Amino acid sequence: MVEKYLDKWNNLSNYVNQELALDKLYIELCPSNRDLRDILLKCSTLNDFYSTNIFDIRSVAQHIYNLQIDKDLRKGDLTLVDRIATVKVGDSKREMCFYSFASKYCSHHESTKFAIYDHYVEKVLLYFRKENNALQFTNAELKIYTRFVAIIREFQKLYGLEEYNLKEIDRYLWQLGKEYFKKNKKGKLTAVNAKENVANR
Repeated sequence: MVEKYLDKWNNLSNYVNQELALDKLYIELCPSNRDLRDILLKCSTLNDFYSTNIFDIRSVAQHIYNLQIDKDLRKGDLTLVDRIATVKVGDSKREMCFYSFASKYCSHHESTKFAIYDHYVEKVLLYFRKENNALQFTNAELKIYTRFVAIIREFQKLYGLEEYNLKEIDRYLWQLGKEYFKKNKKGKLTAVNAKENVANR
């Protein structure tokens, strides 16, 4: 079933073109994070494309600039996501956590080293935990990035999906979640149907 969803992804022209545009920006035009203007451009584009609703993108860009992240990105240091995620924003400098955004920012630099967290991926992993007792984790562990990636790896091993990289697994899980869970009027995801298309190749 993974191949089915990877093929399906290739036919989603809007998403494919968006990803190609981000690849050009993150990999070709602005691969490093030593220039605040480059970081601001990448943060703004990512925020717009993914509708992450960050109202103070300048503070986020400055925060990333201050962290000097390039070396850790190349190494695939998973602790980087949690460090990027926690930012003081606004005039009051209120501390916020932009966890999903941070995972996306790192993934678009190093897509096979950093997995993307979002609500659809979370819902699918929780579904598989319910269906298979061999997949053990708490809800809170999904919000600790090193543990989140470990859970993805455990999921791959459990279902024999090690041949797929993190980007491919993300595209599979995201599409599966989008297909079988929908947002209610309050913006929460609720199950529609998850009887088929589980982790089978």
